[in-house]
Amino acid sequence: MSAAIYLVKGREKSLRRKHPWIFSRGISKVEGSPELGETVDVFTHDGKWLAKAAYSPNSQIRARVWSFDKCDIDEAFFIKRIQNAQLLREELIQRDGLTGYRLIAAESDGLPGITIDKYQDYLVCQLLSAGAEFHKATLVKALVHCFPECHVYERSDVAVRKKEGLKETVGVLHGDTPPESVVIEENGVKISVDIVNGHKTGFYMDQRDSRQQAMKYVEDKEVLNCFSYTGGFGLYALKGNAKRVINADVSQPALDTAKYNAELNEFDISKKRAVFLNADVFKLLREYRDQGTKFDVVIMDPPKFVSSKNNLTSGANGYKDINMLAMQILKPGGTLLTYSCSGLMSADLFQKVIADAALDANRSVKFVERFEQAADHLTDSAYPEGFYLKGFACKVL
Repeated sequence: MSAAIYLVKGREKSLRRKHPWIFSRGISKVEGSPELGETVDVFTHDGKWLAKAAYSPNSQIRARVWSFDKCDIDEAFFIKRIQNAQLLREELIQRDGLTGYRLIAAESDGLPGITIDKYQDYLVCQLLSAGAEFHKATLVKALVHCFPECHVYERSDVAVRKKEGLKETVGVLHGDTPPESVVIEENGVKISVDIVNGHKTGFYMDQRDSRQQAMKYVEDKEVLNCFSYTGGFGLYALKGNAKRVINADVSQPALDTAKYNAELNEFDISKKRAVFLNADVFKLLREYRDQGTKFDVVIMDPPKFVSSKNNLTSGANGYKDINMLAMQILKPGGTLLTYSCSGLMSADLFQKVIADAALDANRSVKFVERFEQAADHLTDSAYPEGFYLKGFACKVL
């Protein structure tokens, strides 16, 4: 008989609404001795079957639901989930001319703890849950079945795996090691991705829609692109005929790739139309403010400042600080394009942070447009936690 968990009375409500997480405090009894990541049956306190889930004895999220239907968690299961995910994205892939996109968005695609990005013929996996690790070999077989021409590479070098009792790991799962540069295309823009050494799985495809929207604000403008990484927003600013774009980042390899990307798209970067500046953005913003340097557009796309509820306040202060500085270096009537990828910071809270920054900067700020993650980073209706990226276009007076 397979292992099973029984819930505390009343704790089945969220599962009835198809939410995939079961917390440790919601479990009253464990039957059998399930190993790390093993599939267990989930029952109500009085023995009614609810779901199949992956058991994780080390995590506060003690189990993550694979299915609310009685089925085997086998290769056929993963094939079906992958095929459904691809089907959901077909229109988007064709519309935006994508050769790079998020194939699997974890819980939102019914595969908890599994993120898979597709860059040309390379599938890059981040496996962040015990269940994902347990079924790794089966998942890879399913991926090869669905995409026989593809190579599969793992980028599970993420600290959150420790909460699941897992070590960080990277390497080839099928096929060849990715080359130093895999060039993808989105909205007619070519972007070089370093799968092995880049951030996350290599690139931030979740900002695709925001990059496209940013083009509306940059024509003949002086643009500062903060935390530029490999220049995504900067490329779209150049495409949108910005007068000048300064890409600022602390990583020289990222800036080198940003310059290569500009050349790849044959953008005119002569006469310092595109600058690739190795700098600490926090210090740079203060230097610009103190020097009286002003911009027409500031793009603020920082890394995640809020990693847990414990540092929500300090993270919010970080967002307030950089946005205050951005407002202070904008010309009157200038545009601030600002974003937060911290899932624990709600869109409402982020708006309040921007409002507080406006007060501290002594500037009048108007919200004129809202942004969120690209459509391939979808959010399931039963899993609101899948929504994490939010942003605003602000006019600053």
